[in-house]
Amino acid sequence: MPRVFVYGTLLVGEANHHVAAPYVQHVQPGKVKGQLYDVGAYPALVLEGESVVVGEWLTVTEEGIKQMDLLEDYEEGRNNNEYERVWVKDCEQDIEGYVYIYTPEKAAILPRIESGSWREYRRAKTC
Repeated sequence: MPRVFVYGTLLVGEANHHVAAPYVQHVQPGKVKGQLYDVGAYPALVLEGESVVVGEWLTVTEEGIKQMDLLEDYEEGRNNNEYERVWVKDCEQDIEGYVYIYTPEKAAILPRIESGSWREYRRAKTC
């Protein structure tokens, strides 16, 4: 079954986890190298730099991937996706799978999330 690294609203307990939840077989903590950006109600990941982004690996069914593709406005082969779905490896464990990313060009005008943690950032924003 496929794995997907999630780092924002698809995390367990976050606003869009309900989209993936019916299809999740397993959840485990994870980290990937990259940089998070604040898009507003959700974050975006750019796979560049040496910073670490904190998230979770969701092992999901194929239907789960389809539902997450819809949420992330991703369609294979389309040129104007909001996010792209690419393969990534965890930076601390022997785990790999898909992740939804932004291009550096799209993220260039967005505020960086220095902590690499959407949950931490979101909590700090609401205090």
